[in-house]
Amino acid sequence: MPASDPAGVPPRTLADWLAHCLRLHPKEIDMTLARVRRVRERLGLHFAMPVIAVAGTNGKGSTCAMLEAIALAAGYRVGLYSKPHLVHFEERCRVNGTMVDAAALLPHFEAVEQARGDTALTYFEFTTLAIFRLLSQQPLDLAILEVGMGGRLDAVNAFDADCAIITSIDIDHAEFLGPDRETIAIEKAGIMRAGAPVIVSDPRPPQSLVDTAARVGADLWLVGRDFSFGGDKQQWNWTGRTRRYNGLGYPALRGANQLLNAAGVLAAFEALRGRVPITAQAVRQGFATVELPGRFQIVAGQPTLVLDVAHNPHAVATLAQNLDQMGFFPRTHAVFGVMADKDVDALLKRMAPLVDHWHFTDLPLPRAATAAQLAAKHAALGLAGPGPVTVRTHGSPKEALAAALAAADPADRIVVFGSFNTVGGVLADGVPRLTGQHAV
Repeated sequence: MPASDPAGVPPRTLADWLAHCLRLHPKEIDMTLARVRRVRERLGLHFAMPVIAVAGTNGKGSTCAMLEAIALAAGYRVGLYSKPHLVHFEERCRVNGTMVDAAALLPHFEAVEQARGDTALTYFEFTTLAIFRLLSQQPLDLAILEVGMGGRLDAVNAFDADCAIITSIDIDHAEFLGPDRETIAIEKAGIMRAGAPVIVSDPRPPQSLVDTAARVGADLWLVGRDFSFGGDKQQWNWTGRTRRYNGLGYPALRGANQLLNAAGVLAAFEALRGRVPITAQAVRQGFATVELPGRFQIVAGQPTLVLDVAHNPHAVATLAQNLDQMGFFPRTHAVFGVMADKDVDALLKRMAPLVDHWHFTDLPLPRAATAAQLAAKHAALGLAGPGPVTVRTHGSPKEALAAALAAADPADRIVVFGSFNTVGGVLADGVPRLTGQHAV
């Protein structure tokens, strides 16, 4: 039976289909592979090209972006699935480096709707299948699939990958994945396949990850054992099992952990060298041109603007380290909004020593902490800053950014961080180019 909205009107636009997907299942998250596998089989959906799946707590987006940039530089036709999006849903699907048009997705939503029958897919399951159907029908040489939460029961894991990458592992989504790194690593390790390479770019891999690889029979690549990297402030080197790259320029993505991500990317390409060979020139070009909005993205202006989707303790610790290394700014203004189920206390404590002025924001999601709740937590913790601290609350990220800009001097910096919805909220009309009220 064709899909329709509560008024009986069939979906016609991408927005209509996304609203339909939200109504299908009573839960936002309902972890199982049974539904996706059932509908995948009805669709006859599979990938004919090599597939790299990327899981982990932090660094997945950066890893996927570097994989894509290098493969494109090598002349390959590349499909990328990533999430969540910052502004437009179509950001989740890229073909040859370009975001797909909304209209191109519509027939794939229709096909999933016809195939699902009475199967109540979640929003994530439905949209993943629709995007995968589009990618599977493209003439691609490589598909890069970013795993969502966990791995073992994530919808992406209903498809076999020729190579898996597991980035850093830390505590996040504990109510679904477990309370510690060892337990969470078991969920991430669910994407491993017998005989297939799995690249682990976490420098301290949980033992459960290593044990799972041995039990499954996966070809485990560990940083420091199967591949390594080093360098100075000007360049860096990488050594794998059979290949070596010298005199590499640093990736265009900023941040303290990007070399770890880059090292894992090169290991994946070495592991797939028989099917996706690349040149040293492609590596250099890919690292030099890679882009990924919202990951320690620095926007020049007066004041300087920093955008980062850090929303768990590990990611925020990395953000704080990166901010500390930026140089001197008289004051730091923070725009912050996040989901209520995050470890908000830990996030606030880690950033507090760097922040002079807090601008907490509401977000348009039921799961989000309100600005008033964030302000109350900050007050209850009694957090000090580098100087006198002020706290304000706002109804949206754009309002919070405008207030921060009004209070800032040209030499200050504004840091927008937390949920994808926080960063996406200030990017809705494009990348802001700030000019403070006191700028000359």
